Amino acid sequence: MPKITARLALAACSVLALGLTPFAAQAKPAKAAAADQASDIPAKWEAPRPGFDYDLREVMIPMRDGVKLHTIIAIPKGAKGLPMLMERTPYDADSFLKRNIPHLRDAVWSANREWVDDGYIFVYQDIRGKYGSQGPYIMTRPPRGPMNDSKTDDTTDSYDTVDWLVKNLPESNGKVGLIGSSYDGWTVTMALLGPHPAVKAAAPESPMIDGWMGDDWFHYGAFRQINLDYFTEQSSKTGKGEAVPRSSYDDYQAFLDAGTAGAWATTNGFKQLPWWNRLSSHPAYDSFWQDQALDKQVVAKPSTVPTLWLQGLWDQEDMYGAIHSYEALKAAGHDNNHIVMGPWYHSQVNRSAESLGALKWPGDTAADFRRDTLIPFFDTYLKDRAPATPQPSAMIYNPAEKHWDSFAQWPGVPQSGLTPFYLQASNGLATQPSSGADSYVSDPAKPVPFEPLPARFADHPSWATWLVQDQRFVSTRPDVLSYQTPVLDHEVRLEGAPFADLFARTTGSDVDFVVKIIDVYPPTYAEQPELGGYQLPISLDIFRGRYRGGFDKPAAVPAGQVQEYKFRLPTVNYTVKPGHRIMVQIQSSLFPLYDRNPQTYVPNIFFAKPEDFQKATITLEHGPDGQSAVLLPVVKP
Repeated sequence: MPKITARLALAACSVLALGLTPFAAQAKPAKAAAADQASDIPAKWEAPRPGFDYDLREVMIPMRDGVKLHTIIAIPKGAKGLPMLMERTPYDADSFLKRNIPHLRDAVWSANREWVDDGYIFVYQDIRGKYGSQGPYIMTRPPRGPMNDSKTDDTTDSYDTVDWLVKNLPESNGKVGLIGSSYDGWTVTMALLGPHPAVKAAAPESPMIDGWMGDDWFHYGAFRQINLDYFTEQSSKTGKGEAVPRSSYDDYQAFLDAGTAGAWATTNGFKQLPWWNRLSSHPAYDSFWQDQALDKQVVAKPSTVPTLWLQGLWDQEDMYGAIHSYEALKAAGHDNNHIVMGPWYHSQVNRSAESLGALKWPGDTAADFRRDTLIPFFDTYLKDRAPATPQPSAMIYNPAEKHWDSFAQWPGVPQSGLTPFYLQASNGLATQPSSGADSYVSDPAKPVPFEPLPARFADHPSWATWLVQDQRFVSTRPDVLSYQTPVLDHEVRLEGAPFADLFARTTGSDVDFVVKIIDVYPPTYAEQPELGGYQLPISLDIFRGRYRGGFDKPAAVPAGQVQEYKFRLPTVNYTVKPGHRIMVQIQSSLFPLYDRNPQTYVPNIFFAKPEDFQKATITLEHGPDGQSAVLLPVVKP
């Protein structure tokens, strides 16, 4: 054993003399031991935030039924008499503002920097049941009425939130502007069904308005399979859920192997999701969809709030809502509504927009719009700052001429003034009727892809720009028919919504039609050589043939009998230049974006059986049995 020093030995003897062991002598007092158990984390930590140029508040705002909604508020330091810009979202209010960033301009999304410069208070709120907010989540919760027998909806939640804000933010001037894109555009539109008096301006951007007719879920009855991932991400948990796992890199093959959207959903556990069960049991445009279509609701309950409806000309997700809401309100005489359509993909208005796919613009069309149009529109009503030029009824970009056009009314051409371009023999397209017919075989086992393979829904750059994809990648397929004019010796200006008007017969008992209107560039194009011969779709959509007699009245197609299929295509403001051609492409699938039509009539395509999927020969008539055409909104010189 080591030797013990004299000092240590003496200390040990003293301890023993007191009847204590050396170990006990080292024990701490009981009070100190208890203190050791207290948490090192204070009950509430308040960071000093030195150098921050804004105050950040996080509150739970009570609704009329007691449910509290999680809300983030950013107030510039020293603010006095500033208006409030509010966005209500299912996409996590916390994600709209970076934490621990001293300068508000750096903390907000890039599209909000101009708003910071102009002087606004920012309000972001999680809607019911999502992220930090209480209550049950219901996908695009319908307005109170036949589909919602409760006392609350996104209209009342917006009203109650605004009411709390004007009473609790003395830094504000008591005025609120509403903004938001996609689902957040839905919440803006819902707020307009019964707005708080403090709401002075609104901008629904690419809003989800009618999910069956032409926004996210369906287009004219054809189901958009890309949203299956959205369903799990959005409704499998309160926060962000996961996309459906893939066993294949190529979604084209993965969905082909699954068979139907219903089979895919069942395999991946979707029967646990109430939203999927509701949607899949309503494949037709019945009251389930009609009663929550907001373009009808905003006319039934019009607001006096000045509203700027925004949409991209190539919006791959919500192409329908803004323009149809605007048109419905204008037709009902509500002149406080305006439409803006830019050369953008979905929500690109909130990003940089110098280009779209292969198309290039002079400058950042989105940033310029936000600075020169959007913020001045809000300032007019929230800051009493009249713009130099009043906002026109319609402001729509002309992608061919690369500039904005303003219109006192829109559309510039009524439907009665549409010009037919008839399908011709030898794949021609002309304003005079022709004679004859053309056929193709549509095989559900080999559907036409919506983009070059491999198709990957998770590839956002590809997904965002597929609507401007060069269509030469399918133009030589035998199940795609192409018709084009001779080379134009004059410009053809199009303003409004085209229509497809097809007369066709099929050997099956159901059919889909995809119609594309295309600007065919000259074989060489000096300004941008890669656009030589480019087939640029300027308007396209899909129509499910069983709804030819009414969207709420599906019916089998009589085999071998000519039927008319007439449907509206997306709005255009476009000039087809001399040296170009106008082309129309027609096909019967656009996969895997849209589910396959089995071409055998079944009550619910979601749950079609493998044996229901059959080849069909489809014949387009352009003679005595029917003059198939596209009806174009040509502006007469």
